[in-house]
Amino acid sequence: MPGALIQVDRGNQEVLSTLKVAFDKGEVVDVPTGVIGQAWRNPDRQALLSRTLKRCKEVDLDGPTARAGGQLCGRAATSDVIDASVALAVAYAQRLGDEVTLLTSDSGELRILLSVLDARARIVEV
Repeated sequence: MPGALIQVDRGNQEVLSTLKVAFDKGEVVDVPTGVIGQAWRNPDRQALLSRTLKRCKEVDLDGPTARAGGQLCGRAATSDVIDASVALAVAYAQRLGDEVTLLTSDSGELRILLSVLDARARIVEV
C-alpha cells in the first residue's frame, strides 16, 4: 500500500482513478496508519495525498495489531510489520464479508502474508 500512496502523491492517474471509482461507489478504503507513515514526508507539498487520505478510513497500528503483525512475520518468515498490518487489515475486512482490492507495490510479500492468514484479495500492482 505505501506504493499506492506514493503514486497518489505523484499524481498517478491510474491509481487516482481506481480510488475515485471506489469513493464514488461508497466503498470504504482502509489505509493502515503505518503505511501512511511510510509515505508522509512533507504535508506542505502533499496536498493531493492529504485530500485522498481524508476520504479514507485509517486503520490504527496499535499495540495488539503490532504484536499480531510481528507474530505473522514470524509465521511467514518475513520481516515487514507494516506489510503484515496490511495483510491483517485485509483478513479482518474479509471476515466482515467484504471483497478486498489491495493496491500495492509489494505483491510478493503480501501474497505470502495473506496465504499464511488464509485470506484473499484482488491484488493490483502499482
